[in-house]
Amino acid sequence: MIIDLKDTTTSRVAKEMNRLREAGGVVALGRVLTLIISTSGDYVEHSIRAANLASREHPCRIIVIAAGDPDAPTALDAQIRVGGDAGASDVVVLHGSGSNAVESESLIGALLLPDAPIVVWWPHDAPAVPADSSLGRIAHRRITDTATADVPRQALMRLRQTYRAGDTDLSWTRLTGWRIQLAAILDTLDPAEVRSVTVDGAEDSPSTLLLAAWLTRCLAVPVTMAHADAGRGMRSVRLRRDAGDIVLSRPVGDIASLYQQGRPIQHIPLPRRSDQDCLAEELRRLDPDEVFGDVVTNGLPLTDLKAVLPSDR
Repeated sequence: MIIDLKDTTTSRVAKEMNRLREAGGVVALGRVLTLIISTSGDYVEHSIRAANLASREHPCRIIVIAAGDPDAPTALDAQIRVGGDAGASDVVVLHGSGSNAVESESLIGALLLPDAPIVVWWPHDAPAVPADSSLGRIAHRRITDTATADVPRQALMRLRQTYRAGDTDLSWTRLTGWRIQLAAILDTLDPAEVRSVTVDGAEDSPSTLLLAAWLTRCLAVPVTMAHADAGRGMRSVRLRRDAGDIVLSRPVGDIASLYQQGRPIQHIPLPRRSDQDCLAEELRRLDPDEVFGDVVTNGLPLTDLKAVLPSDR
């Protein structure tokens, strides 16, 4: 069910939500958090699809702030989605213009679930300092995606400089499969045997740099980069040892190959992760991701950026 409310206020939207709940059309009980999505009109439907799929694991109220023209007259249109149009959640989409085109706590305050954690996701155009933004100040977790920035490298470096506990980035979450497989490999050998590491990934992917920084923190050995074509993501990691290199490679598709000296090649599922997969993972935890915080604040400064990534264009 989709209900459109033109030229409205969030108080009226909240009253309509209560009416629907009392009528049995919306069940707020069982919602475990409020997910706020701040984006522009071009990305609203993609963001809602990802959030709806993620809500199957984490029933929540989804509030989408679709920024409009700040120079237009102040107005607010809303849309309520429930039932089959809202996954395992209820969805409120706010299209604001004028003073309502800027994300703010006051705009969505009446729609927040009482006594429930708040997560904010910026699929694009995250604020310069997420934790200091109007929405970031009320959130338990703040999710950005530096891969969608105009210059991903600059966005990741800004995140390093402004990081606060509770911040996370989907460029890190996309690495979960790689980190699991590499951790399993390292469990089978003495990490002291590793002399150096080469990470091969797209030059425009923050995930490439984050994986290099993570390995730097894990192994305390030189980590260098080999660049794949832009837009192709992670391709391989080579661990150099005197006893023979170990290579985890996924040049195409969703199957990786593990090469080890004197052993048969192993084929390992390593699918590319969708936004909904990454979002669902981030919603599983509401405490700060301490490993991500350490990699961003301590791992990235140890990385030779000139060697890792080319100059910005």
